[in-house]
Amino acid sequence: MSKSLKRVELALEQAGYAGEIVETKNATTAMMAASELGCDVDQIAKSVMLQGLASTDLYLFITAGKRMVDIKKAQSIAGEELTKADANTVRKITGFAIGGVSPIGHKKPPATFMDAHLFQFDIIWAAAGTPRHVFSAAPNHLLEISNAVKTDFSK
Repeated sequence: MSKSLKRVELALEQAGYAGEIVETKNATTAMMAASELGCDVDQIAKSVMLQGLASTDLYLFITAGKRMVDIKKAQSIAGEELTKADANTVRKITGFAIGGVSPIGHKKPPATFMDAHLFQFDIIWAAAGTPRHVFSAAPNHLLEISNAVKTDFSK
C-alpha cells in the first residue's frame, strides 16, 4: 500500500469515516471513474491545485467532475493571481502525485475551497491518495474534514 493511500486512510479513520476506499482499476478521468462507480460524473470531486504567483502558496479547489475551475473566480477567492501548480511542487508540499491528490491527508494542508455544485448530491467520490483509489463522503462531511470553504468558483 502506498504512503499516500495510508495517509488518507489515517485521516479518514481520525474523522470517524465508516466507509471503504475503492480501487477504480483503470479509471484515469472523472468520466471513467464515474462509469466504474456507477454514479454521475459530477459526483466525482476533482482536486485542482493552483499556486499563487506572488505568494507561491498552494490552493486546492475541489470541483465537480464535469466542471472546470474559473480562474478569475479562483483568483478573486485567493486574493492573488494563480497558475496551475507544477507536479513537483504539488508532491513536495502535499505528498500526493497529480491525479491522486486527495482533499485530505496532506503533509501541509493548503487553503481549500469546495465547489457549491457538489452539494446537490447525497454522496460524492474523492481521490484517496492515488490515481486509482477513491472514497465516498457526503458533501458536508468532506467539507468539514478537508477544512474547505464552500464557494462558487466553477464553470
